[in-house]
Amino acid sequence: MAVLVVLRRVFVGLGSALKSFLATTVLFSLDFLLTLYNFITPNRAVGRVVQAGDPGHGGKWPTYVPPREGDSRCSCPALNAMANHGLLPHDGKNIKFTELTNAIRRVYNFAPTFCYYVPNYIATALVRDYRTDRFDLADIDAHNCIEHDASLTRVDAYHDPDQGKIAAALVEEVLSSGTGPDGNLTKADLSRLLGKRRVEAKQRNPKFSLAFIHKMFGSSNGSTMLTIFGGRVKDLRPVLGEERIPEGWEPRIRHRMGLTMLEFNFTVLPVELNIKEEVDGSIARAGQERYVAVEPELEAEKTA
Repeated sequence: MAVLVVLRRVFVGLGSALKSFLATTVLFSLDFLLTLYNFITPNRAVGRVVQAGDPGHGGKWPTYVPPREGDSRCSCPALNAMANHGLLPHDGKNIKFTELTNAIRRVYNFAPTFCYYVPNYIATALVRDYRTDRFDLADIDAHNCIEHDASLTRVDAYHDPDQGKIAAALVEEVLSSGTGPDGNLTKADLSRLLGKRRVEAKQRNPKFSLAFIHKMFGSSNGSTMLTIFGGRVKDLRPVLGEERIPEGWEPRIRHRMGLTMLEFNFTVLPVELNIKEEVDGSIARAGQERYVAVEPELEAEKTA
């Protein structure tokens, strides 16, 4: 019986790996084709990025209602804003992963490939089925699943497990750090902010961790500010500070098929790779002051 269980698990694992490889190959191939399509077709007209008949068309968004006691929110301001406007269930609960895919596409004009990839990744990380299962927004914040340390808009979970709370001081630092025209954010600004945040988080959090995938999540979140929101502080202030979509706003990416993963990474990678603290030793040294090395002589005295 034990042998049968082992064989079955091996074959199921191999089948799952093959299925995942094929699905990923198809997804990224389609994403490449969508990128080409965007390149050869004209952008949507200003004011018509959100499609007619969809909430937000012409910059007219559903009424903003702040979360009530008991509502579920997460560490992602963009998703919380959707719930606050009723673009997702306002209580943030019992959401289909497929529903999230459709909502992200309509509201933020990410490409269909991106809108599938992210909810599917979340479903897989939460050990759920993308096509049939549901989630609450707060479920996303299982630590080091999607949520991670050194966020630009949240304190680390070590300091406050409720990642639905807006860290006003961190948000204000982001909004006041732009060096572009009108104080808007640039790639260099995001690299600088992320590096500083990683050093400070590691200094203050004795359980700090940040794997490569979570570094990329952090840079992706910052890059969303630069792409979908154009780095415009005027628009980002209500989104980050209140989790509210400003009246008259529409995605700054106007491609007909939305922002593809390929194009998105042309922003994500420069932001991540230009974080100097990753190579100058600042992050490696951060937090070491918590631990005082014991001199050999003192150690010998203690054991004598």
